[in-house]
Amino acid sequence: MAPCMTDLSVTDTIALAAEKMRAAGQSEEALSAFSSALTRLENGAQTLLPTRELEPVPDVPGLHDLPAADAADALAAVAVIKLNGGLATSMGLREPKSLIEARQGITFLDIIVGRILAQRAAAEVRLPLVLMNSTATREATLAALARHPELPTDGLELDFLQSMVPKLEADSHRPVSWPPDPHLEWCPPGHGDVYAALRGSGMLAALRAAGFRYAMISNADNLGATADPRIAAHLAREQIPFLMEVVRGTAADRKGGHLARRADGRLVLRETAQTPPEDEASFRDYEHWRYYNTNSIWVDLDRLEEVLDSPGGLELPVIVNHKTVDPRDKGSTPVLQLEAAMGAAIGSFPGARLIEVPRTRFAPVKTTDDLLVLRSDAYRLTDAFEVLPADPERLALVELDSRFYKLIDQFEARFPGGAPSLAEAERLTVHGDYTFAAEVAVRGAVELADRGAPIVVPAGTILTPDGEVGDGG
Repeated sequence: MAPCMTDLSVTDTIALAAEKMRAAGQSEEALSAFSSALTRLENGAQTLLPTRELEPVPDVPGLHDLPAADAADALAAVAVIKLNGGLATSMGLREPKSLIEARQGITFLDIIVGRILAQRAAAEVRLPLVLMNSTATREATLAALARHPELPTDGLELDFLQSMVPKLEADSHRPVSWPPDPHLEWCPPGHGDVYAALRGSGMLAALRAAGFRYAMISNADNLGATADPRIAAHLAREQIPFLMEVVRGTAADRKGGHLARRADGRLVLRETAQTPPEDEASFRDYEHWRYYNTNSIWVDLDRLEEVLDSPGGLELPVIVNHKTVDPRDKGSTPVLQLEAAMGAAIGSFPGARLIEVPRTRFAPVKTTDDLLVLRSDAYRLTDAFEVLPADPERLALVELDSRFYKLIDQFEARFPGGAPSLAEAERLTVHGDYTFAAEVAVRGAVELADRGAPIVVPAGTILTPDGEVGDGG
């Protein structure tokens, strides 16, 4: 992107953004990270990653290749950080996504906490859980955590706040002003903000002072991402400063961020917004790029502190998203949102590694399609709060008609008897408005056609691959 030509100098533009952030109480660490990103944008830094400059990553070791590890030793210096700043707005809610019911009567947060407590008890380790909240999720989440008075450990706070950064006018790059709703003048800077927020909040110093050397960081909506002792031991044994869990690409990953290698051998993460238009077909070639980011990373906290203190600090690649200041009003002021990906830090840590993990560790819930699979018998919840597929070799792909199932209230209304059985399903594709009664089962690959009117699938029905409604049994 070319430098922005306005009546303001680069210094003036950055000063306006810094003034606005300080007035909003943002940390100097967050301000420094945003100023660095804005400076690089204004000075014409490359924000796209052309395919011609990249090559696929060679084979990486798999989790199954790692030796067994003693959990007590391996997890003794590990902390778990969950990214919990998101509201379930894509599903029509204005509450933390982690408070959505994942299984009957049990929320995502309940499962996360239950897993931490089970691992603590089994291995006799401290294993703190720390959430990166936003101002929108903090109050409700901390209220929910109050039901678990045994959770705090070593005097550590249960959360820290992610940063907010100003949206920028697309033409001038000044912080946008939007008097009808000043909240819309701000945006989160992407999950790459976790590093600045960790230090700016004091949480990084607190974890290190309490003797924690490593952190596993992952999304709260990915219940498969738990602290595996084998990975923790691998970091310590090999002195790895930064490790990213990756999965082998499938058709479902074509829009996800993939790993690549530059000519100098350095690893990079390329997201959709960093891909030139002419490379879109290449970006979707999951068989070529092979390894995809799970957004689960492990970092040596001592090395993170060193990188943050180094000249230039941790400069994550700038991701420029073009939006309107009011996302619901396409006629409102065009803006730029400067974001960064957490996994992009892999390029700043010499000696960073990848490890291929099974899909059991990567099952994020982004839509009600994903939620239906999670709630079904395709998964089971163990007494130790592990969320595991009933059959690792078979996991149904669900595609529900967004006109009738996208929002959580629509979704709940159409499954009044709970999720259908998907343990023997390959695929469930629903076109049109279907309501599923109790004890419906899907066998094989089923596609339901839009019949132009609401349809009720009777209780006990078995849906078969020919798309017809079979007889209940």
